[in-house]
Amino acid sequence: MSDQKRYKDLVSGLLLAAGTISTFLFVRQYVAPYLAQILDPDREKHQQASLKAQANLQRIRRSKEADANNGEYGSDGSRYYTKVEELVLNEYENQVAMEVVAPEDIPVGFDDIGGLEDIIEELKEAIIYPLTMPHLYAHGGSLLAAPSGVLLYGPPGCGKTMLAKAVAHESGASFINLHISTLTEKWYGDSNKLVRAVFSLAQKLQPSIVFIDEIDAVLGTRRSGEHEASGMVKAEFMTLWDGLTSSNSSGIPARIVVLGATNRINDIDEAILRRMPKKFPVPLPDKNQRRRILQLVLGDTKRDPEHFDLEYVAKVTAGMSGSDLKEACRDAAMVPMREYIREHRASGTSLARVNPEHVRGIRTNDFFSRGGGRMVATERRSSTSTAANTHTKSSSDSYEDVEDEAVPEPIE
Repeated sequence: MSDQKRYKDLVSGLLLAAGTISTFLFVRQYVAPYLAQILDPDREKHQQASLKAQANLQRIRRSKEADANNGEYGSDGSRYYTKVEELVLNEYENQVAMEVVAPEDIPVGFDDIGGLEDIIEELKEAIIYPLTMPHLYAHGGSLLAAPSGVLLYGPPGCGKTMLAKAVAHESGASFINLHISTLTEKWYGDSNKLVRAVFSLAQKLQPSIVFIDEIDAVLGTRRSGEHEASGMVKAEFMTLWDGLTSSNSSGIPARIVVLGATNRINDIDEAILRRMPKKFPVPLPDKNQRRRILQLVLGDTKRDPEHFDLEYVAKVTAGMSGSDLKEACRDAAMVPMREYIREHRASGTSLARVNPEHVRGIRTNDFFSRGGGRMVATERRSSTSTAANTHTKSSSDSYEDVEDEAVPEPIE
């Protein structure tokens, strides 16, 4: 009887242990994740991020299927790439995937940028071709691979962000437009996980471009007094950018390019600058470049053939950036429209019966009238003269001297 009792106790103990282990595994596998999702304060945010991420990835999948040049080449010359619909993303990668922009959603191409032809050609040869057609550079091994980082620097408004958009549009690569707010989380350590998710997602979507505008604000010089979380984010970024897993077993780096833009290059950490071997200065446009920019900005805008001198406008706008030229053209285009509206108001004619075809074309004087670009041009040229007098010779070479000429009298 004692042996049978011990046997029954052993069996019941084993059954109890098996039931306890099974219950624990069931709770951990099914119940705990469900409770975690219900109790998660950011559950709605994560769900929206997942839905938007999947929508973005579906658009990228269709883009890659339509463009055969986005395929990765194997040893036999055939194309292959990871299908986007087969990707499995975690919650952090879903947040980063919300920043993925499909190339067809970017309306800017190289033809829309005026005066930067030399930089555009270098960007094509150094980034786009190695990134999207690696078979052309296979004979050079890792030496001819796309650089790990590219930096565009120069004065504000000179087209750095437009160049980045055009690179993403022309290359067809997956474009991750990384914002500072994306890497900022209230929970300690989550920012580091988001940085890791940036590179893991870029690895899955390669060829890919990670764009950081105003990179000096994110990866600025490390100082002893800065917050610990900020230093950890920078360290994590640099480790994943140029770390042990940044290349494959053959030494070929991943087809991931970090593209940064800044107008304060001296504020970027030296270790970050080392990881961006390709640096392209984007200076203020010269006369020929300003002429090209004016032609692109004005486009089909109606002009007065007898009273509009494009060469003169391109000459007197020395020191103005591309953004300044666009605003000057916008203000000048409003002058004839403003005159036409005031004439109809004075005559008592209803504005509903105004015929836009009767509005006169833009004249040279419109750029210097009180309602046109006079204020922009004057302030910009005066600030340029002051900056040229205070800067060193090397920095003042980018400014163009303007001869003093009589400016047309503004139209009253």
